[in-house]
Amino acid sequence: MGGFGEDEVSPEGFLDRTDKIGKVIGWAPQIQILAPQAIGGFLSHCGWNSTQESIYFGVPIATWPLYAEQQANAFELVTEVGLGVEISMDYRVGSKGILSAEKIAKEIKDLMEENSEIRKKAKEMSDKSRRALVKGGCSYSSLGRLIDDIIWVWFD
Repeated sequence: MGGFGEDEVSPEGFLDRTDKIGKVIGWAPQIQILAPQAIGGFLSHCGWNSTQESIYFGVPIATWPLYAEQQANAFELVTEVGLGVEISMDYRVGSKGILSAEKIAKEIKDLMEENSEIRKKAKEMSDKSRRALVKGGCSYSSLGRLIDDIIWVWFD
């Protein structure tokens, strides 16, 4: 364990009761966790890096933003591109009220559905993002053009 003192913010006995079925940690090496094919979903605050890593590895997201750009990212993921489910979209409401276990469980079950549209879209976006990074891909080519422009400005 590490990070924010999980034993201090969890209900008394929670970590002992859930020790065999899950793990609560403050920080995790996300890439190592998201990369394996066995990962079925990712409960995320929807920060930019978390969002990009999840898309790259084709892992659908259960969105639960906390602050800053996370709410906009969560909205895009759920509403615009269909790569996730909404645990809570409004961090202001989540901080004042309590989300029910039933609401959280329903969304996680929807996310984990074997042949869901979300899962198919996540795989498709993963393939597209990987193709963008290889030689000849749009991101690879755009970065090359940017470097060429910078060199032209500095050395011409």
